[in-house]
Amino acid sequence: MDVKKNVRVGNRWIGPDFPVYVIGEIGINHNGNIEIARQLIETAARAGCDAVKFQKRTPALCVPPEQRNVMRETPWGYINYMEYRERVEFGFEEYQIIDQHCKKHGIQWFASCWDEPSVDFIEQFDPPCYKIQSAAVTDTALLTHLRETVKPMILSTGMSTMEQIREAVQLLDRETLILCHSTSTYPCPPEELNLRMIQTLHSEFDCPVGYSGHEVGLVPSAAAVALGACVVERHITLDRSMWGSDQSASVEPGGLEKLVKYIRTVEISAGDGVKRVYDSEKKVMQRLRRNSMSAA
Repeated sequence: MDVKKNVRVGNRWIGPDFPVYVIGEIGINHNGNIEIARQLIETAARAGCDAVKFQKRTPALCVPPEQRNVMRETPWGYINYMEYRERVEFGFEEYQIIDQHCKKHGIQWFASCWDEPSVDFIEQFDPPCYKIQSAAVTDTALLTHLRETVKPMILSTGMSTMEQIREAVQLLDRETLILCHSTSTYPCPPEELNLRMIQTLHSEFDCPVGYSGHEVGLVPSAAAVALGACVVERHITLDRSMWGSDQSASVEPGGLEKLVKYIRTVEISAGDGVKRVYDSEKKVMQRLRRNSMSAA
């Protein structure tokens, strides 16, 4: 096994030698409701996902002062942005429920942390890894703090230049790093998905590379596997018409089940690239070929 190309996350290996690691990104699609979070965990486990991912923020640190008093319509009425951010954050009790529910359903969970105190908070639950959101690619302090956890990292690369990605990679442990190609548009039009970046990242960084998709539909996420994605992450929702900025670019339960099936079909179909005559072809060959060439 080439340890540089495979990374262990909990009880799973991620890399070209192993099945694609499928992540259901719950994010904040639970809208601050723990029952919705539980249903989304069950949805991901039933579909065959390997993990679910949440987002954790400290609103007092993450919400810019000029946005705090901006008013907006929400499921809780017409409130300011700061109050909204506080309402969608789960605390210790909710994450205990999440932790127990994921263990019950045999699925891993972890989070994207948007600030250092959020990393310390999630560390209480000993996650198998951390996901670094595209917005944090240039956040040197946060990347350094995350590395200090000595956990594997999955780094998304949306809205980043190659130089910014290189600098972020230098701050992290290459031996336990997984990169994810992504375009940070919600939803993302097909012409901006640029799936061949999966091959570009793998060629330069020689580490497992995945795909974090924000498109509408399932085809590009399955195609990413054919291009070498070892991880596929998609936002998931109970209903795309639910309130929330990420819902429209998310996958509903039925679509998630189809996507996991498509991913498994693509990875089996990819084969090993060695040309051979299969036993199933031999009778067809005898029936259809007039002449037989030397096997040599």
